Amino acid sequence: MPEALKRLIHNISLLPWIWENRATKLAFFMLSSNENYLKELRENILTIKENTSSCDTCFSITDAGKNICSVCNNESRNKSEICVVEEYLDLLTLEQSWGYAGVYHVLWGAISPMNWVFVWDLNFSKLFSRIEDADCKLEIIIATNPNLEWEATSTFLCEEIEKRKLKHKVKLTRLSRGLSSGYIEYADTMSLVSALRERKEV
Repeated sequence: MPEALKRLIHNISLLPWIWENRATKLAFFMLSSNENYLKELRENILTIKENTSSCDTCFSITDAGKNICSVCNNESRNKSEICVVEEYLDLLTLEQSWGYAGVYHVLWGAISPMNWVFVWDLNFSKLFSRIEDADCKLEIIIATNPNLEWEATSTFLCEEIEKRKLKHKVKLTRLSRGLSSGYIEYADTMSLVSALRERKEV
């Protein structure tokens, strides 16, 4: 096998959820692909970071040069409901379910000391600022995945809200545990809508 092809397979195999067999098939697909497609793919990969930005309000991903994402900028969204998610992919999944009309806050992870992810690594401070600055009582919907990290994140939120004397400004809820897959990213639409509607107070 040519060295260039070996290197390409190796690079593709480093992507999440791509095993060597799949990486090999993708590499051969690229080898036989139209050159214009490959040029566009290369350009998109090289410029993805400079062409995207982080929302100043919720930390989701937006176009470069835009400080506020389309959800936060949408006046029809219910700003009194803030759905706290681990990753941007979770936000996209919830949006595609058409079952939620509030806004979001992306933590970019969950508290996990075993994986060296601590409170200060996540976007908590801005969330507390949003609560403090709110003109009305907010519902904070904890929509992190149901695992030990979820428990740690949920516990920290509850304790910190109490510590900061913000309890009177917040109603804390979580998704019901009826998700078939357990994880938001892999949940079907009906399960997500049901989990949102049947959310429980923490």
